[in-house]
Amino acid sequence: MRGPRRIVCLTEEPTETLYALGEQDRIVGISGFTVRPPRARREKPKVSAFTSAKIEEILKLQPDLAIGFSDIQADIAAELVRRGVEVWISNHRSVEGIVDYVRRLGALVGVPARADAYADGLARGLEAIEAEAATLPRRPRMYFEEWDDPPITGIRWVAELMRIAGGDDIFPELAAEPLAKQRILADASEVVRRAPDIIVGSWCGKKFRPDKVAARPGWDAIPAVRDGELHEVKSPLILQPGPAALTDGVRALAEIVQAWSRRQHGTARGS
Repeated sequence: MRGPRRIVCLTEEPTETLYALGEQDRIVGISGFTVRPPRARREKPKVSAFTSAKIEEILKLQPDLAIGFSDIQADIAAELVRRGVEVWISNHRSVEGIVDYVRRLGALVGVPARADAYADGLARGLEAIEAEAATLPRRPRMYFEEWDDPPITGIRWVAELMRIAGGDDIFPELAAEPLAKQRILADASEVVRRAPDIIVGSWCGKKFRPDKVAARPGWDAIPAVRDGELHEVKSPLILQPGPAALTDGVRALAEIVQAWSRRQHGTARGS
């Protein structure tokens, strides 16, 4: 076995990727938020959340590598480094970055060819969805909400996946911002002004409430609210920058867009 042999995954995407590559035996600990693949929760001890970790429990596992994601886990990473653990914190924010992450992780554990093949398959799947979306008669305007209080708009890879699925993010300038605090809507009525055709909610850690969204002051004027186009995509499918977003996540978005298009086309033909 080449590369690290005792890996702690502080977020879900390295766990899902390593399982997909057949390298799950290297994993000795996972995030408590892990749901993909389901067997990981049964097979591996849960030693971290997203903003906190059981440092002593991690050290007992004697890891030779811990893998995490983003500035949000900087404090966890720093503590592990101080305690002698090698740490890799990835910081990708785009679809291209997710595909490259799969390749880099595969190379890190000594299976670059297998990782390249898997990444190529993910890219081909996206190309197929994008080709199907290109046949739609009209692209819907979409508002994606990561959190409701305060409202936080979608991160870059989500905006890109909406485009691949056939829609257009109404806040492209915010999607480019890497930090969630930079994507907070200072004025929620801006959503009304930008008039999305579809609203997608993915409130991390809690259920999306379309009724609460529709009841916001002035939001009854939004086409998506008027037409009942408020949908949920579960956060594990779309808000972790790994294989889930490029497979089930983008497919969920594509299904929403295609169903909207069918309803719009039917309405147009009937009018």
